Amino acid sequence: MPSRFRCLPVLLAGASAALTSASAGAAGVDDYTLDPVHTRVVFLVEHAGFSRAMGAISGSSGTLRFDRDDWRTAQLDVTVPLARLDLGDAKWNSAVLAARLLDAEKHPEARFVSRQVEGVDADHAKVCGELTLRGVTAPQCLEVTFNALKRHPLPPFRRTAGFSATATLSRKAFGIDAWPTVIGDEVKLLIEAEAVRSRGNGDTPLAPDDAAPAETGEEGATPDEAGKVEDGEGEVESDPAPPASDVP
Repeated sequence: MPSRFRCLPVLLAGASAALTSASAGAAGVDDYTLDPVHTRVVFLVEHAGFSRAMGAISGSSGTLRFDRDDWRTAQLDVTVPLARLDLGDAKWNSAVLAARLLDAEKHPEARFVSRQVEGVDADHAKVCGELTLRGVTAPQCLEVTFNALKRHPLPPFRRTAGFSATATLSRKAFGIDAWPTVIGDEVKLLIEAEAVRSRGNGDTPLAPDDAAPAETGEEGATPDEAGKVEDGEGEVESDPAPPASDVP
């Protein structure tokens, strides 16, 4: 074989490896964990025809895989702690968590796992999957709006994605059928969520105490040292740490 052809296999192999690497780098799919401090599930349900009772649940945890440029790659797995439900009244909280309604002692969590994500446009998508509530699993879809993807301005300056979502479900579909003349069947959900990009494989979801803004920066650095941190795109920006009074 002429010498000029002997190196051809090596060149082809090198080119193939380079293309594979470039394709992987362009995929843009990142892993995130929900921030339980800045994630809320608000629900509204008719109260005897007079008004819609409103409650909220904080402390949700879970994981998100997300590519800003391709909704189809998104995967969501969220757990909602029902014991943190708050209707603004202790007696109503107890009644809703009791066995006749949510039965939170036996079923302390709700869980949503996405199965299909369809992009409507760059900032909106329909996320469909399975919701498990009170021991019953049924199909459920969310209408999701993308809000932002950027480095968070507060310590620890992690790259954060923000979303708003709405959904409507039938409580009877999940076996929650008590007090039909007082409580409406249709439950509307309003969801606000923030998710923080994971540092690497094996990261665990943020706990409420871990998610709160702290005085230290990335990797435990002091506020002065935390002024320069990676913004998640290979660049380094410089920001002074905000005063403690600005932390929400």
